[in-house]
Amino acid sequence: MDLQLRDRIAVVTGASKGIGLAVVRELAGEGMRVVAGARTTASLEGIDGVTPFAVDLVAREGPAQLVAHAIERHGRVDVLVNNVGGVRVRTEGFLAISDEEFEASMQLNLFAALRATRAAIADMASRGAPGAIVNVASVNAFFEPDGGVVDYGAAKAALVNVAKALAQEFGSRGIRVNNVSPGPVATDLWLGDSGVAATIAKASGGDAGAVREQMIAQGIPSGRFSTPEEVATLVAVLASARTGNVTGSSFVIDGGLIKTT
Repeated sequence: MDLQLRDRIAVVTGASKGIGLAVVRELAGEGMRVVAGARTTASLEGIDGVTPFAVDLVAREGPAQLVAHAIERHGRVDVLVNNVGGVRVRTEGFLAISDEEFEASMQLNLFAALRATRAAIADMASRGAPGAIVNVASVNAFFEPDGGVVDYGAAKAALVNVAKALAQEFGSRGIRVNNVSPGPVATDLWLGDSGVAATIAKASGGDAGAVREQMIAQGIPSGRFSTPEEVATLVAVLASARTGNVTGSSFVIDGGLIKTT
């Protein structure tokens, strides 16, 4: 299927690894010109059609600088993928989370996306052009909220809510806003040395591999974590004009983890 993305301009945040890097490769493979933002960009160098841009996306001006760089280089932004994010498992519970830690999670998982979205929509609306924004949210926004990631879940829930509001406001201008909500994905966020599985294992005195297998056994019928490439495929479809009447929607990719509609 031709996704009709060739020569369109995309901005991707948190683009240097995991889901973000997979999204960059997927969009570039569809013929898009991609401006890829991250603090470090070595992994992005040499990918055809990709312009790496080193930026601190938590800094107040960082997301706008990334979008401005895309406009300066390519004249416009057609697609924004808000992927930057991260989670720290709070093994000591809610009372041990400081205001500063909660705010840091909100800045990374919500405000970076808000700021990038504001800059991208300003460009799209000023040109009267259609556009697509795809947020990488999480099943933690709505599925069995977990006290161990209460700050992360709250930020992602807010992002999903904002997307629905913006879809209402800007739908008549052809600007679509949708969410992809992954369950566990085979990235460093879950499986790295300091990832979710390792953190839980350390707190419980167990093994990171056993934590992963227990997660699968207890609730993932497909028997495995999703891959970054599978998430990236869903992002590309939502970025495409082929899904031009899809907006304000959230799509789950979780191997069957969520059992309700």
